[in-house]
Amino acid sequence: MRVVVQRVKEASVVVDEKIVSKIEKGFLLLVGIRKDDTLKEIEYVARKVGKLRIFDDSDGKLNLGIKEIDGQILSISQFTLYGETHKSNRPGFSLAMAYEKANELYLKFNEILRQEFKINVLPGVFGAHMDVSLINDGPVTIIIEKTNQ
Repeated sequence: MRVVVQRVKEASVVVDEKIVSKIEKGFLLLVGIRKDDTLKEIEYVARKVGKLRIFDDSDGKLNLGIKEIDGQILSISQFTLYGETHKSNRPGFSLAMAYEKANELYLKFNEILRQEFKINVLPGVFGAHMDVSLINDGPVTIIIEKTNQ
């Protein structure tokens, strides 16, 4: 599993010219699920995201978590995080998990963040073409990855 975490002042996702989800301060997550990921990888990465401390404390140090700043999460599924270009200039996606199983694990990932960390997690639309907008705060961007190996 690979998740790109962007600290944002705000973020939104639009599908078919309609706002589907919108958050204020928090995380924009781009969530990629690899074909051999299991619940173990999903749980590990969700817990890392839930505990991630990348908000400034009173001394300006990255020391506060999303709960401490009353932040929200906009979670966007993105199979293209597993695009491979080493053999050609056109990416291949053979490492990305198949649609139905990936959707199941993506929903579980979001649910772990909601249940264990009591974070308001808003999703995009799985498998849809989405227009994602954000104001990156910092910018601060972190990649969290866990593979089944």
